Amino acid sequence: MPTLSVILITRNEEANLADCLASLEGIAQQIVVVDTNSTDRTLEIAKLHGAVVSQPPDWPGFGPQKNRALELATGDWVLSLDADERLTPALRSEILTAINHPAQIDCFAIPRLSWYCGRFIRHSGWNPDYVDRLFKRGTARFSTDLVHERLLPDSQVAKLENPMLHFSFMNYSQVLQKIDRYSTASAEQAFAKGKRSTPLKAILHGLWAFFRTYFIRAGFLDGSEGLALALSNAEGSYYRYMKIWLLQRQEKK
Repeated sequence: MPTLSVILITRNEEANLADCLASLEGIAQQIVVVDTNSTDRTLEIAKLHGAVVSQPPDWPGFGPQKNRALELATGDWVLSLDADERLTPALRSEILTAINHPAQIDCFAIPRLSWYCGRFIRHSGWNPDYVDRLFKRGTARFSTDLVHERLLPDSQVAKLENPMLHFSFMNYSQVLQKIDRYSTASAEQAFAKGKRSTPLKAILHGLWAFFRTYFIRAGFLDGSEGLALALSNAEGSYYRYMKIWLLQRQEKK
């Protein structure tokens, strides 16, 4: 019977990790947690669930860190999760079926149903949100992007039907913190690749992000949370391009 390793990267995830790991009951022969300087109970929770724990001294970015976790996996198959994601019983069953009867398929995308400040978002460009996460070990690696990393499979990807639950934002403070972190990392990555910006470009990108989320992707059907999500997408895009512009100014000085 094929074995499954589940890999996660963490930093101060005590609020999420126990529920995530509990949702793996009955399918994971190995759990790998690669942590970045957690100061809460993250490592304790990981060890209570029998995880292989690694805590490298540096932070190389999301993609390289996930590749570190992948290197520690020993299962025939690998499932990559974030600490704020949960498997449902239906998805667990589907994953077992997929890895036991792969039909020459080495990688599967899983639909993700995401929570935003009070409700699961079913429009706004968030649903269906397929992410490549389940793959035969040795047939895929993660990109080396500092942020917005992606899995790079060697072959065709098939889709599973049952969604995993993604508790991405429980309150608006988390939204603002993530906007700041991700816009900074994204700006640094884009600047290093040669992208440049201006304040006007930042404003236009922010306006387009709102219009695309709320109108083109029907965010208005998600109620007040859809409006808040469209606004936060606009903020994230605006700050990203403003931070690129600030990096340009720092370089000139």
